[in-house]
Amino acid sequence: MINQVVLVGRLTKDPELRFTPEGRAVSNVILAVNRNYRNGEGEFDADFVQCTVWRKMAENLVQYCKKGSLIGITGRLQTRNYENQEGKKVYVTEVVAEGLKFVGPKPSSSERTQELAGV
Repeated sequence: MINQVVLVGRLTKDPELRFTPEGRAVSNVILAVNRNYRNGEGEFDADFVQCTVWRKMAENLVQYCKKGSLIGITGRLQTRNYENQEGKKVYVTEVVAEGLKFVGPKPSSSERTQELAGV
């Protein structure tokens, strides 16, 4: 059986790094991926795909990318569920990243220095 996803799109917000109780780095991002055809108004629609990036890939994503960055993700589709506060079962479908490519330009060292300094 095959479960393989390839996406190229833009980050909808700055990625944030979190750590699991076991100390594993993780970042949950939403990737805006344009469709290949125009809608009735002549514009391209986009799909917003939830992606989970783990470990060193997550650390690199947070360090080198920000809202609007163009990235490529390869991975697998995963569905999980949990019970919310009202007791209803909620299903989440997401792409778990197995590979990450920075498609857009790398930020210059001066941009990174300014970001680190909070400028």
